[in-house]
Amino acid sequence: MITLGLIGLIGGLIAGISPCILPVLPIIFMSSGAIAGAGERDRRTPYLVVAGLAVSFSAFTLLGTVLLSALNLPDSVIRWTGLVLLVLLGIGMIVPAVEGVLERPFARLSTGSGGSRRGFVLGLTLGAVYVPCAGPVLAAITVAGATGKIGRDTVVLTIAFAVGTSIPLLGFALAGHRIAERIATFRHHQRAVRTTAGIVVIGLAVALTFNLTDVIQRAVPDYTAALDKAAATGTKVREALGDTQSESLAACSQSPSSVLQNCGPAPKITGISGWLNTPGDRPLTAADLAGKVVLVDFWAYSCINCQRAIPHVEAWARQYASAGLVVVGVHTPEYAFEHDRGNVEAGARRLGITYPVALDNGYATWNSFGNDSWPAEYLIDGTGTVRHVAIGEGDYTGTEKLIRQLLTARTGATSLPGSTDVPDTTPQYQESQETYLDSQRGQFYGGATSLTNGTRTFSFPRTIGDNQFVLKGLWTVADEYLRAGTGARLAMSFLATKVYLDVGGTGTVTAHVDGKAQTFHVSGAPDIYTVVDLAQPAQGVVVLDVSPGLQVYSFTFG
Repeated sequence: MITLGLIGLIGGLIAGISPCILPVLPIIFMSSGAIAGAGERDRRTPYLVVAGLAVSFSAFTLLGTVLLSALNLPDSVIRWTGLVLLVLLGIGMIVPAVEGVLERPFARLSTGSGGSRRGFVLGLTLGAVYVPCAGPVLAAITVAGATGKIGRDTVVLTIAFAVGTSIPLLGFALAGHRIAERIATFRHHQRAVRTTAGIVVIGLAVALTFNLTDVIQRAVPDYTAALDKAAATGTKVREALGDTQSESLAACSQSPSSVLQNCGPAPKITGISGWLNTPGDRPLTAADLAGKVVLVDFWAYSCINCQRAIPHVEAWARQYASAGLVVVGVHTPEYAFEHDRGNVEAGARRLGITYPVALDNGYATWNSFGNDSWPAEYLIDGTGTVRHVAIGEGDYTGTEKLIRQLLTARTGATSLPGSTDVPDTTPQYQESQETYLDSQRGQFYGGATSLTNGTRTFSFPRTIGDNQFVLKGLWTVADEYLRAGTGARLAMSFLATKVYLDVGGTGTVTAHVDGKAQTFHVSGAPDIYTVVDLAQPAQGVVVLDVSPGLQVYSFTFG
């Protein structure tokens, strides 16, 4: 518990000095003078501003997702509510009558001055829009909150994080308070100061609404990245953050070997919401796997890397079933649409998967293995020990060799069915990276118009950088996809032989590359379409005309 508290405290301190807090620093700094009324000077005000921020941020991070899910509300409700309240608070600083109305619900929160009460309210509001850089500690808290697994450890971690992030913010608030006290003419300019502060608060709300603060954050080097990385290392840290991957399994994951290893006991396949390709879709039991060589393959049906790997996995499942191999495909969704059982069933049929598939919609098995990649394979011997871990594509011959060794050791047989012969289509050059088309992970976006949630018109820039995408026409930006509107076009600069587009809905996509055009008809759940197919790797740009209503999720390359 002490270790957990220290980790949370350190993670919070790092977040409290990260570039992501820069947009709220002006308000934190001037909080005392900004919210004080005529003749008021309450030394508790800076503490209450920071306390309100810490309380609301912690509550929203832990309980926000669970509450919104229960009420069937979108995830953005909390942020938009905070922005509206921030504007109202700014107006209240300018117009006292409005401030009086806003204060009434919080009148009992403080027996002190109105300034201290306003400070706590301002802090509560800032907590709804304050988003520190997501280091490993905050990520652990967020996942716990999103999955509803909020226990004592998570609460301790959250409180410690809140305290840690509050310390540097409190330093700024106290500094601003002292400066305000030393301004001899402060009382004579109270109204002007409060009006200016109100304008600043409203300006922050507008900047956050249109994500203009991102410009500041991008312009400042991420000077806390190394600290975040250091905070996430070490076995004790991983265990405290809920990473259940054992030290030996982690070592095998990080250091692949061409020979069998002892990677520790196999984690459990747990928390599965459903099964495919089993008799009556019943779960596989421990008895079904006892004494067998088991290959656990993590995949997602719209992952192109998985699609290239699955023919090998399917071939092994068919070739060695009689010799005692059991393949379990653990489908852990990457996108919201991959939670749908019907979509997964259709994807499995398209890929020709016949082995059992476990639907890991709650990420329980993913977390049990401490996995972080699609695809990922864990080879388990007849005693239940993990003997090999393969992350990503490639080296199928090496994995099959180890499968054969374990099967031979299991049965003592001197002969096995012949090796499989499936072409390895893993790209042998450094093709463009997987490119997400959304507001959350669209790091390769190269346009001038902000890629934030909402509907707006985009324009192509004069040039497009290598491995970047840009937009033109009307698009609706969401957390996981872009929805095409009138005149929607999408351009992607790539280095690859093949370019794949993950797209869903009903309509058409016309791909223009090297002066040629090809139209694809899209219908139904999101799936992958090959929009570029060259004879050899090349640097190029593909421009897509996307009909209104279609949702595009990502580009992948081969």
